[in-house]
Amino acid sequence: MDNVIMNNLDYPILSWTVLLPVFGSLLLLFMQNARAVRWTALIFTLLTFAISLPLLTQFDKGTHLMQFVEKHEWIPSWGINYIIGIDGISILFVFLTTILSILCVLVSWNSINTRVREFHIAILAMEAAMVGVFVSLDFFLFYLFWEAMLIPMFLLIGVWGGANKLYASIKFFLYTLVGSVLMLVGIVVLYFAGGKTLDILTLSTLSLPMGLQFWLFLAFFAAFAVKVPMFPVHTWLPDAHTEAPTAGSVILAGVLIKMGAYGFLRFSMPMLPDATRLFIPVLMVLSVVAIIYGALVCFAQKDFKRLIAYSSVSHMGFVTLGLFAMNTQGVEGGILQMINHGIITGAMFLMIGMIYERTHTRVISEYGGFAKIVPWYAGLFCILTFASVGLPGTNGFVGEFLIIFGAFKAKQIIGVLSALGIILGAGYMLRLYQDIFFQDAAPDFEKKGKHPVWDLDMREVLTLAPLLLLVFWIGFYPNTFLSYMHASVEHLISRVNYTAYAGQENLIAKYIMEIF
Repeated sequence: MDNVIMNNLDYPILSWTVLLPVFGSLLLLFMQNARAVRWTALIFTLLTFAISLPLLTQFDKGTHLMQFVEKHEWIPSWGINYIIGIDGISILFVFLTTILSILCVLVSWNSINTRVREFHIAILAMEAAMVGVFVSLDFFLFYLFWEAMLIPMFLLIGVWGGANKLYASIKFFLYTLVGSVLMLVGIVVLYFAGGKTLDILTLSTLSLPMGLQFWLFLAFFAAFAVKVPMFPVHTWLPDAHTEAPTAGSVILAGVLIKMGAYGFLRFSMPMLPDATRLFIPVLMVLSVVAIIYGALVCFAQKDFKRLIAYSSVSHMGFVTLGLFAMNTQGVEGGILQMINHGIITGAMFLMIGMIYERTHTRVISEYGGFAKIVPWYAGLFCILTFASVGLPGTNGFVGEFLIIFGAFKAKQIIGVLSALGIILGAGYMLRLYQDIFFQDAAPDFEKKGKHPVWDLDMREVLTLAPLLLLVFWIGFYPNTFLSYMHASVEHLISRVNYTAYAGQENLIAKYIMEIF
């Protein structure tokens, strides 16, 4: 463990960040009162966030090494250990997960009235599993958390979802399970190829044959591409978002779909660098297709929530484009845009849930004139709209600028095509805002001069406030977040660009000959 920094705090901070939500969910098993359940879930999410804050304040930004590492023997006969730690990439996702979990409890305060206890158990279980994914440094542990996420999310959609909840939940489960099974095959192969170890850091230093890298990359790609989701395995996402309760949509958009891109960063790139370079052209093309396709489909949507769901396909296309540009600007932009997307789209789903509680409809044509009816709501959604289209001064601008800059450095035509996605994004988001807030009010919302739709209350404003603060914080001071990832990104890029096959002529021919 020479390539890590062991935990020097007085308590196992990462273990507590994972276990506190678990303890909270176990405590909820013995509670019946709905009000007590809500307050208990809120307290445990707040405690988890509070106890994880030293990760940000005590983190050493000058090194790429894993920090706050904890290691204990677990199943030594199989080479399985309990190893957890974070670097400059994973720390940001732990922060995002803990803060969004709090907001999921708050936004569900009045909207969830059936099986309240079970709902909050699922939320806390999801939080534990999501944090576990980002801190795991043993493949067995990682896979446990990766699969554990499926169960509570399946229940969130299938029990508390909309009219087509069973179809959406089963589709989500099958898509992600098939990809995960192929990843499991890849993990088993890596276990034997790496000398019967599942230590992620050890496996990241191996020099595997190109043929093996090729097939392993495809196995991991099956899991990560579905989770992102990349085109054309994205079709589960709009259905899952549309049918999920508000908290489920926030978790999906804010954290869950980031795990696919995180998988590329943590596993595919450092462990399979030569295969990564081989697939970069294909992956960049798929990313651009997702950017443009997702944006065009948004223009055809009639459902408020489904439109934002399809916009995630486009925005995540920007993320993968940045990651596979394989330069500092692109990769850092891709990571930052994952955080930005979680903030912006998570907040949008919160606001969609809030207005749905009042109107009980998501059909865009049934809205209208809401700038006068709910001015606070209109003003806050306007901020998120501008952040989504990348207005300077918001977090969306910083991420998209870095990604397009990196894409231009990698391939100019790719950079030009990706910029088209920004224009299309502005088109569908501004049209959505006009239809909801500035068109003539629908008759149902104007009766005898009185509006049955009320504006945001204090709880809802406080729920949105942290995300709106982050929109401007990252927009004006992006280095606050970029500084955490500099060292880790530089190390990752050097790992991919300076390996056995780097710089050789006739590279593709050599790959194909070795593979077959």
